[in-house]
Amino acid sequence: MEIKVLGCGDHPLFEGMLDVFAAAFDDAEAYSGARPSEDYVARLLASDAFVALVAILDGKVIGGLAAYELIKFEQQCSEFYIYDLGVLESHRRRGVASSLIGSLSAIAAMRGASVAFVQADHDDDPAIALYSKFGPPREVLHFDIPVVSA
Repeated sequence: MEIKVLGCGDHPLFEGMLDVFAAAFDDAEAYSGARPSEDYVARLLASDAFVALVAILDGKVIGGLAAYELIKFEQQCSEFYIYDLGVLESHRRRGVASSLIGSLSAIAAMRGASVAFVQADHDDDPAIALYSKFGPPREVLHFDIPVVSA
């Protein structure tokens, strides 16, 4: 298995990552309903604020991780937020997700980040078991604030 950091020319691998997320989260509409253009993906992958990693086995994307680097304002460091992490069901429990997190951790360390963090739903036992290997959970409240024009 190879872990690859996606760059500007990796649109096909990005598409493969979206396919993995659609299957892993059973949400084809969210990940396939309105896919971004190749130009949009190229700009996204060129951004320092976004990191996309894929796990590749036998030429096929079997896992993916999408994260954002959040630059801190109160001190000179950053934090990485794991937005999505998914592995095809047929490849779970084989260290794929742990390898993706480890690769992101190395990138975060090189960039001087203080922490990487992720959210998990209270009833998502597999995610909680995975993330607990990397650190203890913190109880927080999450609020979705609608965006309205002024």
